[in-house]
Amino acid sequence: MRMLPALALTAFATGTAVVASWAGKADARVAVMHLTSSAFHDGGEIPTKYTCEGADISPPLAWSDVPATTRSLALIVDDPDAPDPAAPKMTWVHWVVVDLPPETRALAENVRRLEHGRFGVNDWNRASWGGPCPPIGRHRYLFKLYALDRVIELAHPSKRQLEEAMAGHILGTATLVGTYQKRAR
Repeated sequence: MRMLPALALTAFATGTAVVASWAGKADARVAVMHLTSSAFHDGGEIPTKYTCEGADISPPLAWSDVPATTRSLALIVDDPDAPDPAAPKMTWVHWVVVDLPPETRALAENVRRLEHGRFGVNDWNRASWGGPCPPIGRHRYLFKLYALDRVIELAHPSKRQLEEAMAGHILGTATLVGTYQKRAR
C-alpha cells in the first residue's frame, strides 16, 4: 500500500502537507490545491448519470491554487472500498489522466479526448473513464489531483506506474470525495 494518498487526505486542513516519499527520501512540503465538481459536493453522492447505471460519463472537475512551478498535472480516481465497504480487499481504479498542462484548470463533463495530456489505464484495462459501479454498499470515490515538477511522458500508465513516476516530484495535491451506491432493483 502506498503512503502518499492517505497522508495527503489527512493534511488538507493545515494548508500544507508533509508527505513521505515512496523512495524513502526526506519528507517534502506539498502545497494544498482545491478540487471541486459542479455535479456533487465533497463527500456527497455522485449523480447516477456519471455511473454504470446512467450514461457512465466523466463528471466536470475544476481546480485552483496550482503551484507556480508546476510542469504537469495528473489525476487518479479510485475506489478504496472494493468490493464491499464492510470488508474492503482492494482499491479499484476508475480513471487515470496524465500530463495535463499546468495552466489547465478544469476538465469538462464527458471528457473522451484530451487536446493535451493522455489517459492512463484503469482497472477495466481501458484508457478512459469508468464510472462507479459498486457490487454492494455505498463506496467512496477519491478524485486525487497532483501538481508535478515534471512531465511524466508515459503513453498509457496504470495507477501504479504513475505513482512510481510521481515519487519525489509532487508539488501539490487536492482530493475530492464522492460516494455512490447502486439503486435497489
